[in-house]
Amino acid sequence: MAAPLSVLPSALPAYPKAPATLARLQAFRAGLHACCTRRADALVDLADALLSAQGPVASLPQLSLEPAHRRGWGSTYAALACGRIDAERLRDLLVGCLPHADPLVFAVDVTTWPRCDAECSPERGLYYHPSRHSAGQPIVAGWAFQWICQLGFARDSWTAPVDARRLHPLDDTDHTAAVQVRALLARLPAGRPVPWFVFDAGYDSAQLSLDLTEASVAVLVRLRADRCFYHDPPPPPLGKTGRPRRHGAKFAFADPATWPTPTATLHTTDQQYGTVTVHAWAGLHPKQHRHPGHGSGGPRPIVRGTIGRVQVERVPARTRPPKVLWLWWAGPEGLQLDLDLAWRAYTRRLDLEHTVRFAKQTLGWTTPRLRHPAQADRWTWLVLAGYTQLRLARELVGDQRLPWERPRPTGKLSPTGCGGGFRDFWPHSARRLLRRNPPVAPQAGPRAAARAPRRATRRSRKPPRSTATGSPRLRRPPDRPPPAPPSRRPAQRPPRHLKG
Repeated sequence: MAAPLSVLPSALPAYPKAPATLARLQAFRAGLHACCTRRADALVDLADALLSAQGPVASLPQLSLEPAHRRGWGSTYAALACGRIDAERLRDLLVGCLPHADPLVFAVDVTTWPRCDAECSPERGLYYHPSRHSAGQPIVAGWAFQWICQLGFARDSWTAPVDARRLHPLDDTDHTAAVQVRALLARLPAGRPVPWFVFDAGYDSAQLSLDLTEASVAVLVRLRADRCFYHDPPPPPLGKTGRPRRHGAKFAFADPATWPTPTATLHTTDQQYGTVTVHAWAGLHPKQHRHPGHGSGGPRPIVRGTIGRVQVERVPARTRPPKVLWLWWAGPEGLQLDLDLAWRAYTRRLDLEHTVRFAKQTLGWTTPRLRHPAQADRWTWLVLAGYTQLRLARELVGDQRLPWERPRPTGKLSPTGCGGGFRDFWPHSARRLLRRNPPVAPQAGPRAAARAPRRATRRSRKPPRSTATGSPRLRRPPDRPPPAPPSRRPAQRPPRHLKG
């Protein structure tokens, strides 16, 4: 059984919500230990060493040198190779630690773990990479993981990861995302508002809306600036024969002449983006090419949604002029589109990219050179659990900043700043979980004597013979086997024609 953490009262900072926040951190750590069904002690020690490491994680054996790691360096790879983590139970644990929001907004995106040199690693695929190239193309060989994180509207880069699933090279990204969304909906409490899911332009907006038709979710997808959509056709005139039209007037993003009067408009002002203008056109649909009946000769499905056009005055960095943002929104029947929530939700989607970058560069998510994808799955869950502990402890840790950095109040730390404070907070404020198999526990059973450690050989009390003043010590030559007797070859008989 996993023992709960205990905290010294003198180690708590002066924060009004510290006891409640610390209780949530205690419960999460105890739940994480319970999710590890095999090699639990080694896996939890590895997760603690990940959070207490100084600077970016360079390798797994380096984590074994941290004080939080109570095992040898070989147990790091052994825990990932032979350990077991109940993924479904850990997903429930992550969902239970979500911060309150109304409505819940989640971001979904795919990121790659490059494994170009691991030719013997199974289930690798070719995926896009923004900075690494292969044969002149921006692709790498590796594993792809699809993350789902809850977004917040505060001006920080914190997210709440709830799921990370590895994609098989033959898996469809849109279908897998729909499966993950439906599984997440089953874990959320009943009676909640309709959650939003935000996707980037790499996803098919119509396919996602078609797969999630029966789910009570709102889908928000960014669209390319060269897309074309269509209105519903007008009713045919009386007496006209033939097949009725399926597509009406064309709506081209690049041609303003095809834009009719917007069905909804929003004008607002933001501190970062200045004046924001949002136009929406409802009832548009694309020409669907990917659908379940593709190749059967049947009619293509009509997936209707709302197109939004977002124009801002400036971008926060102010390094380039802003571009027009096109969005697709589709939700359950009866749900009205909130234009202010729509454009703000997509701008917060970039926090997911900050989370993935922090996991790769600081927590060392893609640093280990693991061979099997199952080991990568276990390491991914430990990274997600470590990031969640940092998020839960950000109201408890202090600001451990460098002299040239700006001070930040407690509770407003970034993930990097919270990691430095967690290293000082953890050893003094929280006891480690008790081991399931402590090394000092008495052994019992018929094999206890065989597992008992052997006693060291007793050293001789005689001083060693010095060779500096005396005669050199003669060594006994090694015993060699006696030489084999010479083989006697039989006498050769003379040929018959030489016999007398």
